Amino acid sequence: MLAVRCLLFAAVCARCAETGLREWVRLEGGLPTAEETVQPRRLLQQIHSEEEVLHTHLDTRARNLPAGTQQPIHVAQSSFLVEAFGSSFILDLKLNHNLLSTDYVERHFEDGKLSQNMGGEHCYYHGRVRGRPGSWAALSTCHGLQGMFSDGNFSYGIEPVGSREQEDHVLYRMPNIDLLQLSCPGCILNISEPKGQTDVHSDNKLKDGDDGSKEEKHVSRKGRRRSKRQVRRGQRNVQTETKYIELMIINDYEMFVQLRRSTLQTKIFAKSVVNMADLIYKEQLNTRIVLVAMETWSSENKIAIGDDALLTLRDFMKYRKESIKERCDAVHLFSGRTFMSSRSEAAYVGGICSVTRGGGINEFGSVGPMAITLCQSLGQNIGMHRNKERMTAGGCRCPDLWQGCIMDDTGYNLPRKFSRCSIDEYLRFLQQGGG
Repeated sequence: MLAVRCLLFAAVCARCAETGLREWVRLEGGLPTAEETVQPRRLLQQIHSEEEVLHTHLDTRARNLPAGTQQPIHVAQSSFLVEAFGSSFILDLKLNHNLLSTDYVERHFEDGKLSQNMGGEHCYYHGRVRGRPGSWAALSTCHGLQGMFSDGNFSYGIEPVGSREQEDHVLYRMPNIDLLQLSCPGCILNISEPKGQTDVHSDNKLKDGDDGSKEEKHVSRKGRRRSKRQVRRGQRNVQTETKYIELMIINDYEMFVQLRRSTLQTKIFAKSVVNMADLIYKEQLNTRIVLVAMETWSSENKIAIGDDALLTLRDFMKYRKESIKERCDAVHLFSGRTFMSSRSEAAYVGGICSVTRGGGINEFGSVGPMAITLCQSLGQNIGMHRNKERMTAGGCRCPDLWQGCIMDDTGYNLPRKFSRCSIDEYLRFLQQGGG
């Protein structure tokens, strides 16, 4: 019976890696999913009263902007009411001011021509469910309410059904896979890297892509605008000091196709993924993820993207070295395809801030699963390894047996915690000069 359950566990993990969790449930029909059509409403505070009034318009854009303002500006705080599953969820949100750098740039290619603009619409929020301990929320309001939240018990995804913000939304609750909760805690699907390996996580072929230079590695702490010479040296308290990772995202052509062939939708989706990953890094690692640039290949891919994730990673890092001019700590590819691999990503361990190893690739999923994939691949860049070998030996147990830990790659639920081993690896990486 244990072997059967472990095989079922592996099948679930593999399928969840290939698609978003919601999409997998819909395709397979094998697990019960809870889904309701809802009409979120915005809660507006009255000026001369503590009462809140309901409004059907979800738009958080500020009115009466100064002349010459190029990008819409969204309000700093907002609340929404979502009624579903016999409960009323009040989402109290605050704009994630750290998400976009002051020099953030977006570009895409159409018919071989480059289109680029400075700045981007910022409608990305972090928050909580009012009155629910242990809750969290990572949502965008550019076009309706989109993203994920948790009431402390279940994780929920929400997205608009149509193109208009006041239309119906679909709210789906992650399925509760009770069979898998405690039946096979040691069964981790993916292969971990060999002991002592510090390049890419599963294949030595990519060592050829490293130029062998001893580039200075760092995770900036001084703020969102800095150069390597501004990074402080000497004794630091790496645990209490807020760290910043400057990230660039590239969306490939398949990602563009997955998102209705719309550069706008592609950018909103990608920023939503990073927004959720930033929430996890902020709470777990005292580290912020700051987007410095986004590039969308809306005409064709700029590199060959095949089934082999490791070869794709090698070619992608070559593209970064030769074509990306922005100063950033890591460049990651969001791909709309599925790689022939047991993992949803590939990345170099300890490669942060290297132009030849500071990056990773991440395959397509819905916002939540793809945010976890980004946390895993970026985690490898900052010195984390997979936990499988240590978990099997009993040396690195995850404290959350149901949701699992991020570097465990459990996949059957959305983990939001790093194990103690992963956190220690990150701190050690910083203390040894990686920061």
